Amino acid sequence: RAILRGKANTMDPVFIVGKGEIDETMIQGVKDCLDARELIKLKVLESSMYNAREASVKLAEATGADCVQVIGRKFSLYRESSRKDIEKIKLV
Repeated sequence: RAILRGKANTMDPVFIVGKGEIDETMIQGVKDCLDARELIKLKVLESSMYNAREASVKLAEATGADCVQVIGRKFSLYRESSRKDIEKIKLV
């Protein structure tokens, strides 16, 4: 987990959770992004109905990912990709 947190610290958010509901379209987009990158960072706007912890739990459950960390309004998710054409994150 420490390796993933270190990698996530330097990343920019690729998704923003806004004031709307976390719907199937967003969940599918996060799944696709996780397949391509394995580790992603997301940001929750102040106007959102979710705080970062709630959004991370909801998206992690919906995508089968693990929540790496939650800091302020940002959180990171990790899921090992089944794709063979991407470079895997080495966890050792």
